[in-house]
Amino acid sequence: MEVDAFRRLFPLRYHEQHLLKSVRPDARKLGSARDTTLALGAVASAEGSALAKIGSTTMLAAIKMEIMTPTVECPDEGSIAIEFHMPPICSPLVRPGRPAEVASVISKQLSDTILSSGMIDLKELCLVGGKAAWMAYLDIYCLDADGSLFDAALLSTVAAFSHLNIPVVSLNEDGRIVLVSEDNIQLKLEKQPVNTEKRKLKLNSPPFSLTCLLHKNYILADPTAEEESIMETAVTVVLDSSYQLVSLYKPGGPVHAHTSVIQDCVALAKRRVKELQSVLNEAISDMEVE
Repeated sequence: MEVDAFRRLFPLRYHEQHLLKSVRPDARKLGSARDTTLALGAVASAEGSALAKIGSTTMLAAIKMEIMTPTVECPDEGSIAIEFHMPPICSPLVRPGRPAEVASVISKQLSDTILSSGMIDLKELCLVGGKAAWMAYLDIYCLDADGSLFDAALLSTVAAFSHLNIPVVSLNEDGRIVLVSEDNIQLKLEKQPVNTEKRKLKLNSPPFSLTCLLHKNYILADPTAEEESIMETAVTVVLDSSYQLVSLYKPGGPVHAHTSVIQDCVALAKRRVKELQSVLNEAISDMEVE
């Protein structure tokens, strides 16, 4: 039987034959992640944006900033809204007109991760206490869904916030805060400035993640979509840049995650965080050079 036919008819057996040799069909070692790239400023019209690729999995993240009235409960804080999109172009499994169920799950995971990690101090988004603050709308579009979607989405999120330039705003004649466009940036000097120039958002210990598949006694880091469809037990470990655990997510599956298995996953995640930090720093350096 031809290899391709055997792979389609008996996918689990095909992959298990590779696992016996501690290698995967794409020639990776079990604990190795795919090649990862980042490009900042991918969307010119956004205040912050990034294109992230892990293997074939591709995410485009873009941030738009709007002025809002802060809540009564948190008058000195801004807010962040994250939405993850899976258009039909990303996978043949996604049908037009029917949102993918996993999209809402990843949106919630991303929001929880960004807020619980403490990466962004929401007080930095405040303009005038009790009156005006920034609302950051982050939209992430999955352009190619080839596994480890959350890992790629989180990487694009962190990269987009790293690229974010908070716009210039000023008080108008009515005492309201308004955006100052590039065209009339000189006119703002005649009015009371709130922030006089674009500024970067300070990020505290950005989080990164690694998803691992558990199959029998094997741990596969950064699975492809094919691997995820065959081996159903996944564990996602989220660490910040100081290697502190932010969250651990295991959405069921037939394999029990014993303590030793979780420790092995965390060890792989620590190594992965170091790799992703290097990728992000390189992308930031490339952007500064340009």
